[in-house]
Amino acid sequence: MLEVLQPDFAFADDRGRLVQLVHGGYEQVNVLVSRKGTFRGGHYHKVSSEAFYVVSGSVELTVERENERVTRLFREGEFFRIEPFVNHSMVFPEDCALVALYDQHIEANDGAKDIYSAQHDHLE
Repeated sequence: MLEVLQPDFAFADDRGRLVQLVHGGYEQVNVLVSRKGTFRGGHYHKVSSEAFYVVSGSVELTVERENERVTRLFREGEFFRIEPFVNHSMVFPEDCALVALYDQHIEANDGAKDIYSAQHDHLE
């Protein structure tokens, strides 16, 4: 349902840091910036799994599937992946920047989106 990931490579010195999240396996990459108190999500994907890397700030993630529910706070430098058919919601206790990686494109060529509201659909 939820997997904590490790970046492929990380390096830091007095100039700053470099973090290589992955070197393959993802088709879409987004940067998500959210303000303190913002709610995002409340949906799931049938095809795509998505991974998030916390660049700055923190995010409280809740994932749900069937009768299982997990809530966890992720902070700067943490990396996690959400499987398909897992409803997920995020609340931001502070301003936050995330990198979001999708193993499949969210939007198909015909415009259909792999985003399903948990409030209107039942998870399969």
